[in-house]
Amino acid sequence: MTTKGQKSHGSKGDLFEFARKKDTLENAPLAVRMRPRTLEEFVGQEEIVGKGRLLRRAIETDQLSSLIFYGPTGCGKTTLARVVAETTKAHFVELNAVTAGVSDIRRVIEEAKERRALYGQKTILFIDEIHRFNKAQQDALVPYVEDGTVILIGATTENPYFEVNRPIVSRSRVFRLNPLTDDQVRVIVERALSDVERGLGGFKAKVDREALDHIVRVAAGDARSALNAIEMAVLTTPPGQDGTIHVTLEVAEESIQRRAVQYDRDGDIHYDTISAFIKSVRGSDPDAALYWLARMIYAGEDPAFIARRMIILAAEDIGLADPNALVVASAAAYAVDFIGMPEGRIPLAEACIYLAMAPKSNSAYMAIEKALKDVEERRPGEVPIHLRDASYKDAKRLGHGVGYKYPHAYPGHYVLQDYLPAHLKGVKYYEPSDQGVEKDLALAHEKRKKTQSQKTPVE
Repeated sequence: MTTKGQKSHGSKGDLFEFARKKDTLENAPLAVRMRPRTLEEFVGQEEIVGKGRLLRRAIETDQLSSLIFYGPTGCGKTTLARVVAETTKAHFVELNAVTAGVSDIRRVIEEAKERRALYGQKTILFIDEIHRFNKAQQDALVPYVEDGTVILIGATTENPYFEVNRPIVSRSRVFRLNPLTDDQVRVIVERALSDVERGLGGFKAKVDREALDHIVRVAAGDARSALNAIEMAVLTTPPGQDGTIHVTLEVAEESIQRRAVQYDRDGDIHYDTISAFIKSVRGSDPDAALYWLARMIYAGEDPAFIARRMIILAAEDIGLADPNALVVASAAAYAVDFIGMPEGRIPLAEACIYLAMAPKSNSAYMAIEKALKDVEERRPGEVPIHLRDASYKDAKRLGHGVGYKYPHAYPGHYVLQDYLPAHLKGVKYYEPSDQGVEKDLALAHEKRKKTQSQKTPVE
């Protein structure tokens, strides 16, 4: 058995294997060739592999326990596992859950036992797409993860707390990897364009700014997608007379199979489009709202930004006319974060339609604005003595709480009394609309005030 760290004996078999691997790597896709070999080359995920972070320290000191990397495609899960492979003194074995079975697991376990007995060497077992293992396959791993026969590193795009057996999750440390930012994807692509050894640096490529922007934006945090697109663009574009390969926006559109929509994340078009979306929802036009939503999604707008704006709109423009609107918008934001894109477009669309169709009221928004203005411009005034806290020392001697009427002691759990400071007595901030649920709430409140104002406490 040949293990990592053992010296080669220089046999023909070793030489042929080395040549085969070298040839395979040289002909591999750009995304494979450009995989970082060290933590210093790794881009993104600073919150878990940044300087001084727990995972980085564990990798650098070769003191790993079982891990599960969870996150969207192209965020660096497999790459991080490969960095571990290059760093550790342990033997590294890789399986893909799509093609591997229980027999493969048993073989790895037996070899790991033999390796530990003969050489005292640990085995790291990396399983890509571990969520695709069925229960029996996952159960077969548990005893050997528990006794340290193998150190498991699992990678999954699905939430491991739902898709991976609890015994494995409980014996592993779960790290969530986030989608890469546009700036991080840009760094990765530019590095590939300049790298002569593994990247496209040997080509005389000129990539227009708008072409690179389009590839980065459409990749939406997926470095693999961006690298595949730039490789396709460079390799399929014939050089000009001076030998330069010119990658234009049109070439970029073809390479990533997505037409560019004029859009800028930080400029006028960004703000104009979200403004049109908000105004269409506020104006109760679901078709127009869906169109502007689609424009933003297609252009690669951050779905979290769209979801946040819908939550604000639900509170500001719909409010108590349909309190469920805020629940729907918040649920859509959670759903997008939980399932990611492109499937996240569906809960976004559902919330968009619901908000557009809901009755509208801005009374809550207007009420808090009026109250804030009074707080800012008028003297604060004393807290009425019957509303003061009577629980602390000497409070009762000072009369705190005296005269307070406990609403639950009255019919309908309601009683009229003054709650505002004396100088604001009679001020009204909230003016309910006559829309939807808010109309019913306001009518019920007025009825309660009229019918229960003279009632005495329940005996």
